[in-house]
Amino acid sequence: MAYKDYYQVLEVPRTASEDDVKQAYRRLARKYHPDVSKEKDAEQRFKDLNEANDVLKDPKKRALYDQYGEAWKAVAEGHPPPGAERAPEDFRAQGFDFDPNEMGDLGSIFEQVFGGRVRGAARARRGGIRYDSAVDPRWAEPDIGADREASIELPIEDAFKGGERSLSLIDPESGEQRSYNVRIPAGVRPGQRIRLAGQGARGSAGPGDLYLRIQLRPSERFRFEGEDVLTLLPVTPWEATLGATATLPTLDGRVRIKIPAGSSSGRRIRLKAKGYPTAEGERSDLYAEVRVEVPPSVTPEEKDLLERWAALSKFNPRPEDAG
Repeated sequence: MAYKDYYQVLEVPRTASEDDVKQAYRRLARKYHPDVSKEKDAEQRFKDLNEANDVLKDPKKRALYDQYGEAWKAVAEGHPPPGAERAPEDFRAQGFDFDPNEMGDLGSIFEQVFGGRVRGAARARRGGIRYDSAVDPRWAEPDIGADREASIELPIEDAFKGGERSLSLIDPESGEQRSYNVRIPAGVRPGQRIRLAGQGARGSAGPGDLYLRIQLRPSERFRFEGEDVLTLLPVTPWEATLGATATLPTLDGRVRIKIPAGSSSGRRIRLKAKGYPTAEGERSDLYAEVRVEVPPSVTPEEKDLLERWAALSKFNPRPEDAG
């Protein structure tokens, strides 16, 4: 399999910021999405974009990729970095007197040669060097604590607006409740993760990270229907019959909407691009579903008008009951 330069795939320099990576991915994902693109290689390009974005948007994966290139995943899984198996010969070539039978641990040497600690790093054992992804605890070097993940639910409106949010979680190690102030990106997607650096499990070399996976839940006013958003539009019987203009709350604020004459409950009015941000960075549609509501009580005059209307009208929504 040919080596993929993820920076070239996303058309960004190696100095690109996280925002640069995000913007480049959104721009190219829209261009090469198989459902809309007419490019011959759109499907493969879209897969490559997702693969590159998955690595470059994650600080830990990106750091390994920057250091080890195409071998980053092997290193992340605990395998030795490229060229490590040649270390004894390289040391001798540089004038070092290397004797594996007299050395107990090459950890510090590998840190100098390969630029830092790698999980599952090399260990010198009597009779030579052995690499294991599952290191014997007796030979293990200090390690960073494990990453953790928790889920948080947000109403659609809160996720759309983003902003600071306080939440409390139970620490699985101590059983204590811990509070966090989290910055929610505007338009965060379901399943997206927010990284809280250094808030994971403790380790001898420092804590891991805490990842908050976002779940979106319906609110009293909005709910998802596929990618689109649905809201109810209560109307009076006379507005439904004669048509009217009403004010409708949306994720962006209140807008004026026209109710067509003769609208029954269940009719949907589409507001283009007024829904929730999609994975491609566009906006889905918002649908206002008409719900005709009647007054809980009427005055004598209103009752008289309704009775006159009933006597005059030939409309019958239940023709099977006729006669």
